[in-house]
Amino acid sequence: MFRIGRLAAIALGLLVSANTFAAPQLRIGTLAPKNSLYHRQLMEVGEAWRTAQGDGAKYVIYPDGSQGGETDMARRMRIGQLQGALLSVVGLREIEPSIAALQSMPLLFRSWDEVDYVRDKMRPGMEKKFLEKGFVVLAWGDAGWVRFFSKESAVRPDDYKKMKFFAWAGEHEQQEIMKSLGYTPVPLETSDILPSIQTGMINAVPATPYFALASQVYNTAPHMLDINWAPIVGALVVTKKSWDEMSPATQEAVRAAGLKAGAQMRSKARQEVDEAVEAMKKRGLQVHTPTPEQMKEWTDLADKLYPRIRGKMVPAETFDEVFVLLKAYRAGKR
Repeated sequence: MFRIGRLAAIALGLLVSANTFAAPQLRIGTLAPKNSLYHRQLMEVGEAWRTAQGDGAKYVIYPDGSQGGETDMARRMRIGQLQGALLSVVGLREIEPSIAALQSMPLLFRSWDEVDYVRDKMRPGMEKKFLEKGFVVLAWGDAGWVRFFSKESAVRPDDYKKMKFFAWAGEHEQQEIMKSLGYTPVPLETSDILPSIQTGMINAVPATPYFALASQVYNTAPHMLDINWAPIVGALVVTKKSWDEMSPATQEAVRAAGLKAGAQMRSKARQEVDEAVEAMKKRGLQVHTPTPEQMKEWTDLADKLYPRIRGKMVPAETFDEVFVLLKAYRAGKR
């Protein structure tokens, strides 16, 4: 009996020792393609973490949605399979719903200056809410304006009612709103967009020009409506558990790298949007710009959407805060 107890104690000691000296790991998921701007910035953040952490630290990025959709990655972080992820609002709202205010209000923002102003004003409160949910925000980025890519030419809201729209699988409220206005959403994961539009399962895709170019969606959907429907906003988040396991020096290094990466993602992504459109035009993309009369139909549609979005897709308090901030910004500009 004594021998068995002693062996058990030795085994337990070896297990504790192995866990104590196991090399630290930081695993980050993203839908961003490998070698893209976003992937490169994640690599730089990882290098800062690895250098500060010391020998043996292992930093792994899972690009191209290899860890599933954004809702899947949010779940994987909660159960410890991932320590962090670069997510758009689609995934971030699984953690903190108020973040939807930055992406889910169509035709509200008129420029990147307005997006930056509202985000900067709301940032401290947003980051506090994420921290309360167990996540630390390391970087804020964006990926361009959503445009509509379709198989057939379309310039008016009613033109799209005969089409089948890609819709993010996790955004059930958005799908119900679209249906209530006469549109046909088809819920899919991002990785399913290209095969679905090729087979005719969908024939319209709201997407940024950069995504349309990188995924080759524009080859099957060669018509783009030139309106800035909504910005795609995102952030790099890590779990508070993984953050707390870092030394203060490592936290400082990672925080600095995250701020730098966020600035790069915002500035470079905006530049790449225009470059992507020009590249696609050279390869056959047809760009359709609404007339003032047609544009009024789009703004009227947005006005119909806002009451449906408030309190459903975007918490009412946050929705109202965005309008107050925009009013103050525009008054200052005048």
